[in-house]
Amino acid sequence: MTKSLPKILVVDDELSMREFLEVLLTQTGYDVSLAKSGKQAFKMIQDRVFDLVLCDIRLGDLTGLDILRAAKKRSADTIVIMISAYATTEVAVEAMNDGAYDFVPKPFDNNELKHTIKKALDLKHPKFKSEDTDKEIQARLNFGKIVGNSPGMIRIYNVISQVAGTKTNVLISGESGTGKELIARALHDMSDRNDKPFVVVNCGGIPENLIESEFFGHVKGSFTGAISDKKGLFEAAHQGTIFLDEIGELSPMLQVKLLRALQETVVKPVGSTREISVDVRIISATNKNLEDEVVKGNFREDLFFRLNVIPIKVPPLRDRRGDIEILANHFAEKYSKSMGKDIAKLSSYAISFLNKYTFPGNVRELENLIERSVALSSTNIILPESLTISMHKRRRWIEGHKNNRRYDLEAVAQGVDLDEILASIEAAYVEKAMDIAGGNKSKGAELLGITLRSIRYRISKKNEGYYSEDEDDDKDDDSANSDYN
Repeated sequence: MTKSLPKILVVDDELSMREFLEVLLTQTGYDVSLAKSGKQAFKMIQDRVFDLVLCDIRLGDLTGLDILRAAKKRSADTIVIMISAYATTEVAVEAMNDGAYDFVPKPFDNNELKHTIKKALDLKHPKFKSEDTDKEIQARLNFGKIVGNSPGMIRIYNVISQVAGTKTNVLISGESGTGKELIARALHDMSDRNDKPFVVVNCGGIPENLIESEFFGHVKGSFTGAISDKKGLFEAAHQGTIFLDEIGELSPMLQVKLLRALQETVVKPVGSTREISVDVRIISATNKNLEDEVVKGNFREDLFFRLNVIPIKVPPLRDRRGDIEILANHFAEKYSKSMGKDIAKLSSYAISFLNKYTFPGNVRELENLIERSVALSSTNIILPESLTISMHKRRRWIEGHKNNRRYDLEAVAQGVDLDEILASIEAAYVEKAMDIAGGNKSKGAELLGITLRSIRYRISKKNEGYYSEDEDDDKDDDSANSDYN
């Protein structure tokens, strides 16, 4: 028996767009019908139940919202995806409230559109689901508690699988917020030490005068305030794993003592003459280039070689953009549950916005952004209006993209993103005017030769993400609850 194909109705008043979508979706394996107007689409919906309707917002007669409501009234199971180059936040919210599955911006990426349609059909119509099981799909996206399936992360998963069962020391390097602790936990959880302690030590967060005592313990009376014997973190991690985060912050004196502990597998509490044997697996992490620190004389070369037996370099989020949507939806689901909300995912508009941002704070910044967005969202799908980036982050984004404001006309031959270039130029001028005006919008508008209403609009234009009046700066980026350190 031949398996039926998903029935899709494309509604668009542009002939070229209808023809393009017909070819794209037919080649993908769908039964495609076309409507050139709202009235024609309305009649076709009355005559036949479609599995999915792909509808433009602006039509010559009726609106896309009219078609959305007609399709959902005809069959609540019909999936409706809106597409538009002109959608406002108000229209997007109205569409979501009326039951639209997603909002896709024009121009769209062909693969992203196909992915959105397939995901919608898999979710709403299991009869069309591919042969992959949910478990197999999840395995491609997650590795323990780590989320992502970009090539860089796959390489890391392979290294973890190969070395987790050994006692070999591992040095994890990468920018702040990339998830180094999650990788350390995965190494521990996949080892035969997983039923023993996993002790986390922030080497940069312990006062210099206490760090030796914290590492190796002390005996009563060894210094002022030592009112009793105390077991050190190395002893507490016996037979387990100790994770030394920000190892590059250790003082030269502690580096010597740590090196001895690694070589002799013993520690000596402060004030004691007795040595204690310890069996620990050492996993270290740093956001510094330790090889450079060795050259500068800030880090011992012999200790570096002891720690760096297996190096793992974690890529920043800007170099694994394929993981942004996966991570964003993962965090949306996580915080939707914890806040008691029913948010299914992020809209394609929101994902498009996220893909244009560089995330200097990496995965931790994305997580905090999504947590805030879930809290602010008034619909069951996150729209760009909920994605706010602080003024501080915006300044760093603009400074990091100054080259986008140059008129490099030769680059047009290879293809450019004109919207991004123009948005960057506009952002820079508004930023400069507001800085000169000391934050006074009236004066800033006067400097730019625009109205007060116009500058307010540009500052609050959340869809682009460059202008948010959120002065929250970086405080959320240092959330103690985040695993992405």
